[in-house]
Amino acid sequence: MSTATVEETATAAAPARFWDRQRRLGVGVVFIGLVATVVFGALAASETARFTLSEDAEGAALSINGQFGAILFGIVSLAAGAVLLAGLLRKYQTGVLSLGILTFVLSFLCWQVAGKFMPLVDTASGTLELAVPLILGALAGVLGERSGVVNVAIEGQFLMGAFGAALVGTMATSVWAGVLSAALGGVLIAAILAVLAIRYLVDQVVVGIVLNLLALGLTGFLYERLMQPDAQSYNQPPKMPEWSIPVLADIPVVGPVLFQTNGLVFLALILVFVVHFGLSRTRWGLRTRAVGEHPTAADTVGIRVRGLRYLNVLIGGLIAGAGGAYFTLAATGSFNKNMTAGAGFIALAALIFGRWTPFGALGAALFFGFAQKLATYLSAVGSPVPSQFLNMLPYLATIVAVAGLVGRVRAPAADGQPYIKS
Repeated sequence: MSTATVEETATAAAPARFWDRQRRLGVGVVFIGLVATVVFGALAASETARFTLSEDAEGAALSINGQFGAILFGIVSLAAGAVLLAGLLRKYQTGVLSLGILTFVLSFLCWQVAGKFMPLVDTASGTLELAVPLILGALAGVLGERSGVVNVAIEGQFLMGAFGAALVGTMATSVWAGVLSAALGGVLIAAILAVLAIRYLVDQVVVGIVLNLLALGLTGFLYERLMQPDAQSYNQPPKMPEWSIPVLADIPVVGPVLFQTNGLVFLALILVFVVHFGLSRTRWGLRTRAVGEHPTAADTVGIRVRGLRYLNVLIGGLIAGAGGAYFTLAATGSFNKNMTAGAGFIALAALIFGRWTPFGALGAALFFGFAQKLATYLSAVGSPVPSQFLNMLPYLATIVAVAGLVGRVRAPAADGQPYIKS
């Protein structure tokens, strides 16, 4: 007769909790399913909701009766919640949860679009463009945290990048000079973070918050003293041009979204693949992951822990700074105080939501970008939802995603821990 280990005996003796994570999530999804079915279904007009496959009201469209769609998708969301609450399909918990949330959103859209139309191509293009700074900021966070340095200063890197892009882009009358200066602005903040966190072992979260405040104060002061009095000379950078890839841009629906856009979108998507390949298939990536998980062991095999952390934080600063250029060169065409409005913290949430992986960060950034685009669309079509709620929709989506959808995730073991060479 085999003898059970202490761990096996303890595991067998411990009773399974009834209100585990899946059932708690099930309660939440049942609640939103009821809201979708009853509230959205009752408020939706019995008119056709049209989701057009073009940028306007013409052309092919996906049509559904608004009230019927709101109730139908609400019932599906309710059913998904019931499955989670009953403890079924545990192997597919994430998929069932995603289905419940997706159908809740579709029910909401059927209510809002009833009697109107929603251009899917424009929505998808806007989602991707709004996600660009979040993608680049999250990639900067991935590089830092996978090597053991928490980068809370993404917001400050965005601000310095946006300011540098507007100032130098205007003075040089060049978009690419603006992008380069934005990247250097991000590196400046990253260098201060690296020196204080790696060399002087200052708490990384505290340093990040202080650097955000430094960037906010510095850019605000220079804006008032330099840009505001003479915007013509210092705050009118050229607009980021759109690029169109021949043949690919002519593909229906997908072409205008992916292959007819500005250079920063292409840069963000390319960097996702580059960082993923680098982390998973190169010697640098292997060493980065080793330093982020067990720096002492990495040091014993000859890896320069501090040097690699410096390198990755600085590369992350370049990427986040380029993300800041989006705000002035692609979105607004000028710099304003605190124009990033917390986008750096949303990028940090995308990093966590994406489980510290480049493709996970991409998906999370697209989710938050869609929330921003949806808020803009609903304001334009005169939604009955109060404008204050629409303005907080991206931030609400961030809280819900990180608090409710992430579940148990494990950051790199040495994330945020200073390394002291023995």
